[in-house]
Amino acid sequence: MTLLYDLALFFYALLLRLAAPFVPKAAAWVAGRRGLLPRISAALATDPAPRVWFHCASLGEFEQGRPLMEAYRRAHPGTKIVLTFFSPSGYEVRRSWPGADYVFYLPLDTRAHARAFLAAVQPRLAVFVKYEFWYHFLAETRRSEAPAVVVSAIFRPEQVFFKPWGNFFREILGQFAHIFTQNEASAALLRQHGLTRVSAAGDTRFDAVAAAALAPPRPLPLVEAFVADGAPVLVVGSAWSEDLPALGPLLRRYAGQIRVLLAPHEITEAHLRQIEALLPGQVLRYSQAQAGTAAGARLLLFDNVGLLSQLYRFGQFAYVGGAFGKGLHNTLEAAAFGLPLFFGPAYSKFQEAVDLVALGCAKPVRTAEELEKAFARLLGNETLRLKMQDLALDYVHQQAGATARILLELEVMRYGL
Repeated sequence: MTLLYDLALFFYALLLRLAAPFVPKAAAWVAGRRGLLPRISAALATDPAPRVWFHCASLGEFEQGRPLMEAYRRAHPGTKIVLTFFSPSGYEVRRSWPGADYVFYLPLDTRAHARAFLAAVQPRLAVFVKYEFWYHFLAETRRSEAPAVVVSAIFRPEQVFFKPWGNFFREILGQFAHIFTQNEASAALLRQHGLTRVSAAGDTRFDAVAAAALAPPRPLPLVEAFVADGAPVLVVGSAWSEDLPALGPLLRRYAGQIRVLLAPHEITEAHLRQIEALLPGQVLRYSQAQAGTAAGARLLLFDNVGLLSQLYRFGQFAYVGGAFGKGLHNTLEAAAFGLPLFFGPAYSKFQEAVDLVALGCAKPVRTAEELEKAFARLLGNETLRLKMQDLALDYVHQQAGATARILLELEVMRYGL
């Protein structure tokens, strides 16, 4: 099985190299790994400080792990943090994050790469955020006697780990010194399959979004000018092309009554033009906006990255994209500001979305008609909107605290200390 695993990764890397001339993301993945291990070794060779290694697949996992990294640094200021990413979408955005001392791509998971990486980093603790369970890295981490843990993990019965033929993948999970899950259902599932070094600690994202909602707001004068007339504001976060057929009729129907802040999932010219076509003549790109022009538009289109979490504080409602396609994006950022939520039908794999729907804070929709009907009901009922707001805020704050629980358990276990 190890041979098949190695072959699969070999061909995966080969396909990315073949795609690199045509796909920018693949090109970044390949370029970022050229000469990577010598660069890591050179960067760390003269630094004698103890180190902890955090690994995040991409940007979403980074935001999930960020509260723990920040808390670990406060608790252990003499320890250096080495942060790795698998995906360019995480590395390129957070390569200069000041909370980490070193930021690298993760080398491809081969035995030789894992040994060389761990020999250079020499971590006293390895922390994987949510998923990305790399066989060789975990096996070599265990051989090096540096405990590896995974935090904010979530598991479901249909995953490969729990199939009758999933022994190899369960063995990967068995390499962890401890698995911190988001919920008790995940912990119970692991125990049923013989994995006992498990505890349900919660989801660190709740700590991140709760802290962000309470932090001093970033000045955004163009946005402030855009919403200055007091009209209700709908914030659309991480919109995909698949979301636009449902959103379009709503935006056109209420163009004269609401203002819209829309942050697309991908900033490509083709996608930006798709969005502009929803409300011809009423869409203003953020990069082209000035205070006067912003006030005259009905939809402010964010053709940049990094502002979405700041936009929710301006809203009364939120639509979160992705659930008409591959899967729902981050709903917690909006919930932390108490915004009632709308999203598409593909949300069942996201526990927080399931919870928000069950509480009545969120409304999944399957069609444009359902979205219009649900929005109309809420737009005309301030009492209901405020009730949903309170429920969302209560949910976020009740779920917070995973970071402190994980850090305390690491202290008790003496992992990385």
